[in-house]
Amino acid sequence: MIILGIDPGSRFLGYGVISVQAGQMKALDYGVLKFDGEIPLSERLQSIGQGMRELLTQFKPTHVSLEKIFLGKNADSAFKLGHARGVIIYESLLAKAEVFEYATRVVKKGITGNGGAEKEHVRLVIRNMLEIGALKSLDASDALAMACFHASQLRVIAVKKQLDRSAM
Repeated sequence: MIILGIDPGSRFLGYGVISVQAGQMKALDYGVLKFDGEIPLSERLQSIGQGMRELLTQFKPTHVSLEKIFLGKNADSAFKLGHARGVIIYESLLAKAEVFEYATRVVKKGITGNGGAEKEHVRLVIRNMLEIGALKSLDASDALAMACFHASQLRVIAVKKQLDRSAM
């Protein structure tokens, strides 16, 4: 199984791709797609779509794990993030990948044991978990955390599906 984790943004989009075999996770690729903040948002959204298509075509993930939207201090940034997430979800569904969304605090708690963990702590845990030497980008480590957290949730998801089927 291939999982693509995404830390969405309209200027920086972190991505992390892992494979899961027999319960073991392995990092396949990770990085950051960068978009010029000086160009109109509509053009950046097109670039986000193109970047996602390339990732989805290259890795063919079965699942995409995405950070849920949150409202910070800046409403304009939240709206831009919402637009970027919409493009990411759309492209993922077109590629026939299932999309799963998780709150940042839930992922941090699942990865580090602390929902309020600093980004640097998440990066350290992910580096150790996936045995990655250098992981410079916090956006990429957040995306890998999304993918790893989703991998840990697969059993829970499978049990829920079984319960839903038996309830019918």
